Amino acid sequence: MTRIENKFAELKDKRRSAFIPYVMAGDPDIETTGKIVLELEKSGADIIELGVPFSDPLADGPTIQRAAIRALKQKTNLKKVFALVKEIRKSSEIPIILMLYYNLIHKYGEKRFAGDSAKAGVDGFIVPDLPPEEGGALASYCRKNGLDLIFLLAPTSDNERISLVSKSGGGFIYYVSLTGVTGARESIAAGVEKAVKKIRRMSGKPVCVGFGISTPEQAGKMAKIADGVIVGSAIVGKIEKAASPEDAVRDAGKFAGELKAGISRAGR
Repeated sequence: MTRIENKFAELKDKRRSAFIPYVMAGDPDIETTGKIVLELEKSGADIIELGVPFSDPLADGPTIQRAAIRALKQKTNLKKVFALVKEIRKSSEIPIILMLYYNLIHKYGEKRFAGDSAKAGVDGFIVPDLPPEEGGALASYCRKNGLDLIFLLAPTSDNERISLVSKSGGGFIYYVSLTGVTGARESIAAGVEKAVKKIRRMSGKPVCVGFGISTPEQAGKMAKIADGVIVGSAIVGKIEKAASPEDAVRDAGKFAGELKAGISRAGR
């Protein structure tokens, strides 16, 4: 079993949903990102989703787009992200998933990318612009290196797509709760519970929900429905507004603790 699979098995035994916060590598700088990741773990994170900045994101809303721009200004690239994960691995075994766009992988080389990711201590990938129909080669390299390639489903996904993603992906299924880009929302999209139950029944894999979850109350409601709760823009927004790197670490950790409390109160 991979580190991600082990984590979900552990949480299933405890009847708990996973808390999966997202942060952008290199925002506000690569050293501070490492401190933020460790602070998120201390505040209750079960898995970390670590964004790799890209100049032309397709799935990200304004908050994460701005974070990517800040990280790119710090000259953050894949090699620096691998070095960051290696540094984190000196003091943490928390599962780490890279969220990145396929152009970066294509330029790096799929085989080399999977190998270097495994050596660094990465556990899996979310590649929003890589559909399962075109992800066979990367999925194969991932399996050889003990990595999980995680595919996405959306409210528009039909039974055929659910079946394909279930067979093609590893770790868990990322359910995008709404049709649109990332970003904090005032309410949870309708129909999520019904969709999650259907996907879980058809796939047998854990189903984690992201896009639009921005408060402890929303996280708690989602924890009753899904196997994992993914929060990105709301956390990245705290980092953006922080007056200093030290404040960014503190504020991200404090908010993560509040989100975790909401998830814990919900139970399953």
